Amino acid sequence: MRRRSTGQRFAVGLVCSLMLGALSPRPARTASELVVRLDGMDLPLSINDLGGWLRGEERGSSELSVWLNLLEEESRQGVIDLLKAPLINDRSMARQILNSWAGRRLLDQVSDLVMVDDDATGQTVQVTLESLLDKRAQVTTLDLLEALPAKRIRLDLDALLPVASSWRRQLQRQQALVKTLNQLPVSSITQRADPADQSESASDRTLQRLTLPVEHRAQPLQIQLWRPLTADGRERSHWLVLMPGLGGSPDHFRWLGRALSRQGWPVLLLEHPGSDAIAVQALLEGRLPPPDAEVLPDRLRDLDAVLAAHQRGFFKLPGTRLVLGGHSLGALTALLAAGAGPEPGLGRRCGQDLDDLPISNLSRLLQCQIEEVPLPAVRPPKQLAAVVGLNSFGSLLWPQKIPLPRDVAVFLSGGTLDLITPPLSEQLGLLRSLPANPATRAVLVEGASHFSPVRVEGQSGGGQGEDVFQLGEELVGVQPLRVQAQLEREIVRFLLDLELDRVPGIVQGGVEHLQVGDLHVHRLNQSGAERFLD
Repeated sequence: MRRRSTGQRFAVGLVCSLMLGALSPRPARTASELVVRLDGMDLPLSINDLGGWLRGEERGSSELSVWLNLLEEESRQGVIDLLKAPLINDRSMARQILNSWAGRRLLDQVSDLVMVDDDATGQTVQVTLESLLDKRAQVTTLDLLEALPAKRIRLDLDALLPVASSWRRQLQRQQALVKTLNQLPVSSITQRADPADQSESASDRTLQRLTLPVEHRAQPLQIQLWRPLTADGRERSHWLVLMPGLGGSPDHFRWLGRALSRQGWPVLLLEHPGSDAIAVQALLEGRLPPPDAEVLPDRLRDLDAVLAAHQRGFFKLPGTRLVLGGHSLGALTALLAAGAGPEPGLGRRCGQDLDDLPISNLSRLLQCQIEEVPLPAVRPPKQLAAVVGLNSFGSLLWPQKIPLPRDVAVFLSGGTLDLITPPLSEQLGLLRSLPANPATRAVLVEGASHFSPVRVEGQSGGGQGEDVFQLGEELVGVQPLRVQAQLEREIVRFLLDLELDRVPGIVQGGVEHLQVGDLHVHRLNQSGAERFLD
């Protein structure tokens, strides 16, 4: 009996922090009772007693205190820490997030689990949080519980169980993917895993910073142009346009522009005002809401303006065949610009998917917002040869078929630590949905994350730098510079296959397991992806 009580009490504290912490009042009476629905039973808890116990005022006098004091010391301290931990540290940024599209959708879904009296919309919680933020810089879970103007707060753990089960299944499938890939025999071992020498003093002489006036923006676009160096005495027939992800900057991908220019390919790196590093800084300072799918129309217009300028001879680039690419949202922009409109029924698919609170695949929130964003009409660019997508996504947009021309090859990459665009549902799901093309492939790097391709100034093995990202290993993943070096080699291999019209050979039933130093890398073609997808 004690074990069951310990688990239930700890679950209450944990779920309160996780669920209520995802949201952001009306001065009135405050809630006095928290009712937890669990196993078909209602467990009433006094919020006053909970607060008193937490502050050490009634550790032995109330019935609640008796039960909480039965917890093992570690579990009891966990409940205390969860209830006292700040839900919000920055009031300005919190307000911007809470009033964003994603914040409203999360609030709507959480309201099915947490109900304040008869309010099924979640507005009472949001208004209460905003009122608290007027008075203090930090708000804890207990602050929110004690301030809610309601007689009763209901926390439905029974309704949470299917959601938790869905999360668990997704994580188990991801773990099974990694385990299966690891069990494949290693087909190639390369000792050298360090990044190639990229002396900036020598290579950056090929970099030009250009401004391009465009009709749809008040200010001109900022573009990095990496002019090609002679490689193997041959002029490449392809040129590339690369786009950073949401909150990204061209400087984050200078490493790739530099590397490809040294191999002979001209590269344009685009800035997207409104969804770049400056926009993230404005969010952190509480001046603007987070950029989201509403930036896609301007991103597509940016790209269209750049391609039109190329047609006019503005850049004076060699090469006739175009390769569009990018990271995350930049990769999605490339696929949309290539003519891949979403499959019909996105609203229905999102209605089902968002019921599960997409914590283990955050890209689905952004995909579902596209249903409400009027995208401009696009025509696939002339001479489009390929799309390169780093940590790409689109499983809800294209669950069955991505409408690209068959002669457009696609390169996708991902990391096994990516929970923003997890490779099983996103990169491998996209790979299966693409038209059959022998050059199309995906590359998965073990230990890499969603942000592994992002290089910030002064980045070391841990990923720190003078940048708004300030990424640590928990976000960047392991050995980001080595991951970037391997991505460089894989992209060069893909582009050379295009140049030479060469069909790559991938063994082991469509999956190839490589060991590069201590990195494990997996190449998959479309038949290989089928092995891991239901």
